Amino acid sequence: MIMDTIEVQDINSFSRFEFLKETYGIIWILIPIFTPVLGITIGVLVIVWLEREISARIQQRIGPEYAGPLGVLQALADGSKLLFKENLFPSRGETRLFSIGPSIAVISILVSYSVVPFSSHFVLVDLNIGVFLWIAISSIAPIGLLMSGYGSNNKYSFLGGLRAAAQSISYEIPLTLCVLSISLLSNSSSTVDIVEAQSKYGFWGWNLWRQPIGFIIFLISSLAECERLPFDLPEAEEELVAGYQTEYSGIKFGLFYVASYLNLLVSSLFVTVLYLGGWNMSIPYIFVFDFFEINKKYGVFEPTIGMFITLAKTYLFLFIPITTRWTLPRLRMDQLLNLGWKFLLPISLGNLLLTTSSQLFSL
Repeated sequence: MIMDTIEVQDINSFSRFEFLKETYGIIWILIPIFTPVLGITIGVLVIVWLEREISARIQQRIGPEYAGPLGVLQALADGSKLLFKENLFPSRGETRLFSIGPSIAVISILVSYSVVPFSSHFVLVDLNIGVFLWIAISSIAPIGLLMSGYGSNNKYSFLGGLRAAAQSISYEIPLTLCVLSISLLSNSSSTVDIVEAQSKYGFWGWNLWRQPIGFIIFLISSLAECERLPFDLPEAEEELVAGYQTEYSGIKFGLFYVASYLNLLVSSLFVTVLYLGGWNMSIPYIFVFDFFEINKKYGVFEPTIGMFITLAKTYLFLFIPITTRWTLPRLRMDQLLNLGWKFLLPISLGNLLLTTSSQLFSL
């Protein structure tokens, strides 16, 4: 009887050990998945707070100040409010397209973060075609907007979806040509290789100085891709009520704003990676963390500093699209298309030819 009790205790302890081992394995798998999602969510909340504060200063008003210190929790409060609101469906609309449209817009942009190198050792997927994968994936988002506009059974929503598709097609080509010029300069399409190619010559090795025309075209095209003013024609309030968002409510309405800010953040990150040197400080300094034993053994501080530098450059660049919103008037649809097809496309093609010629003569 004593032996039976001991055997039962051994079996119970073994089963507990196996359960803990499986639980630890599941947690270890989920941590790399949820950590970037949590970081991206915090990044979006910071952008919303920054935009509200900067907009308030430009308009000489106070801005949000009651929800948390300095109003930092206002975006979280707005998201919670939308989460508990009712989701309404148009009576004669396409329910499936209406429901899946916002999800396609958000998921396609979220996948783009997988190729963004936050530091030399912190990138989810380092592919040889990283920058072109971002362009390919980001071009899926307007399909979701078009589905949302068509599924709403509303003429204003459908016009907004058509405008989003036309705008994306018009400005995707100059954007791709600018990225191709950067790839030729760096001899690679990997985002990590592009950053490392800029680090060879320090501050003056940034592609901002080597490709000034491409930088301006990339900036304009990325603003148009994000549908920011002066390129927010798909949701022009004076013409289309709210564009493809007109019939939406609740969390689905909030998903469009999440997609917009996610797209703005990933575009700013790619400006940092492609033109501003990524995680490189480009200033000589003593790496004081080398004196710590934990950094010598595991190298934890260097990736952290690199991530901080990347995010600092990104959020500093965000001041440009935020201030542009309150500075420039909205373009007409014909002006938008003329700018893309008659100006940016020929200039970006000429920039690509100049880059190709310089690379051939330098061989």
